[in-house]
Parts: sequence; structure tokens; C-alpha cells
Amino acid sequence: MAISLTKGQSISLEKGGKGLTRVFMGLGWDPVKKGGFLGGLLGGGGGGSIDLDASVIVFDAQKKALETVWFRNLKSSDGAIRHGGDNLTGEGDGDDEVIHVDLDRLDSRAAHLVFTVNSFRGQTFNEVDNAFARLVDATNKSELCRYTLAERGKHTGVIMAAISKTGSGWQMKAIGHPGRGSTVNDMAADAVALI
Repeated sequence: MAISLTKGQSISLEKGGKGLTRVFMGLGWDPVKKGGFLGGLLGGGGGGSIDLDASVIVFDAQKKALETVWFRNLKSSDGAIRHGGDNLTGEGDGDDEVIHVDLDRLDSRAAHLVFTVNSFRGQTFNEVDNAFARLVDATNKSELCRYTLAERGKHTGVIMAAISKTGSGWQMKAIGHPGRGSTVNDMAADAVALI
């Protein structure tokens, strides 16, 4: 059974003394549904589409950015991180964008993986509903933990979560920090301060 994380909470990803090898971060969201008669007349009945972009920034132990994987760079140079592709609407159930990580193949300098979500078209999180990040063990498809973002606001990005290497293995931290910018590059400075 998956653990539901609250903002700022961390959990160890080591299971029974055996570390994880392959995981994926699934990120999902929905457009806010504008209901009622007036909402339908004004074109808000379906809520429109929201183009959020999931990304990951890889940092070393000194918090220097090594690489970014996002919709303009779908694979890390070491091949350990793969972005599943860009979802332009947020429509449908489940994960809207997925980032696969092979922890054993990561560059040996990689110490932190920071996962962000940005609104490419500049729509704010007042227009986003049901945003979440979930970490899944890719070897057996079991969900390890989930962080649901409840806060709305005028921000256009969120630093959702981080996976960090510790002395006892990898751990995940739910962050949920709002930010500004239409791409992951706009979030890098905030990400450094939060790991």
C-alpha cells in the first residue's frame, strides 16, 4: 500500500534492506471544471486544457545542476532518465507525464533529483485541479508513495518532490513549493534552495 505524503515529509525508499533499482515519477493534473449554467455559456463547462510540463533537474552533492530532463530533452546523457513525452492537455485519468529513472545507471555524481511541474502557457495553479506526484517501483508497478498538491494560487510552477541519495540509500521528500516561470529552467534557483 502506498504512503500518502504531506508537504515537507520524507520517506526512505529502501525496502527490506534491498534498494530500489528502477522507479518512475508519475505526475498528473486536471483542468479545473467550471460548472453551472454560466460556466457552460462562457466556455468553461469542460475547464479547457492545461499544458503542464513535468521535468527533473539532476544535482550533485554540492547542489550543482548536472542536467535537466524535460520535454525539450527527453533523455539524460547517461541514459538513466527518460521522459515519457509531453501531455498538452491534462485530460484523462492517471499519470499525465511520466519520468523513468534507473537509479543504478545514474551518473555517479548524481545526488538529488528534483521534480518540477510548470505551466508552459502561463496558466496559473488556480486553473489546475487534482495535481499529484507519485513514485512507483518500476520492477513490479507498485506505488510507493504519493504527494497530492492541494494548494492553488497564481503561481505557474511547483517544485513537487525530490529524490536524494543518503548514507542509507535513496529517500523521497514531498516539497510542494510554488514558483514562477514557464519552463523548468525558471525553477532551478528555487530548487537548489529546497534540497
